[in-house]
Amino acid sequence: MNRLDNYSQHNLRGQDFIKELIGHTNIKPNDIVYDIGAGTGAISAALASRVLHVYAIEFEPIAAQKLRENMRQFQNVTVKEGDFLNMKLPNGAYKIFANIPFHLSSQIVHKITEDENPPSAAYLIVQKQFANKLLPNSDRFTGQLGMMIGPTFGVRIRRPLKRSDYTPPPAVDTVLIEIKKRDEPFIPLEDMEKYRGFIEGCFSDPKIFAKTPRKKIGLPDGIKPSEMRLHQWVELFKEYKFK
Repeated sequence: MNRLDNYSQHNLRGQDFIKELIGHTNIKPNDIVYDIGAGTGAISAALASRVLHVYAIEFEPIAAQKLRENMRQFQNVTVKEGDFLNMKLPNGAYKIFANIPFHLSSQIVHKITEDENPPSAAYLIVQKQFANKLLPNSDRFTGQLGMMIGPTFGVRIRRPLKRSDYTPPPAVDTVLIEIKKRDEPFIPLEDMEKYRGFIEGCFSDPKIFAKTPRKKIGLPDGIKPSEMRLHQWVELFKEYKFK
């Protein structure tokens, strides 16, 4: 069964290719892994042979029914039907590997990085343009969401994908990204909510950004939020917090 276009997902071609992608991660045999937007279970099936347990999450009811049927052969796969954005994340250690709906990429990244118990690592297939906005030190520009999660998560592209890697081929370029929890956050966790609000305010309102102590950390006049690197945001927030 093909995924519905309304849910903006495209099927990856073949189990061998999916297993190759999993090989570009640090997913290990004793891991619990969540597959968000599992569809009819291609990724979940590939994960099942490699990890301790898989939670396959699917929102679309027809696909979820097919997913349950396909996963009956795997004793270590649990199917959860519903909206991942409204689900409570687990209390224990877990990772994520998923070909997520492109139109929900931002919301999903917000959820998993802002939760009290985020994954130790998340591997997501997303649009290349979206991925570039998450990179902490892009040569071209940096994005609001990337700067929000940067102090607590490292982000990198693990593998670019071709459009021919899908059926049907998407109209955009895609990549596999890694969002990995930092061992030592750049900002104390208790300050992260204020930091995220600070970033959002600076990106959305030029007046807020104009009032920040940019000169105190050596930023040039006229610099834009999208031109700043992660370490500069961290320095600026600390200066702003204690001014």
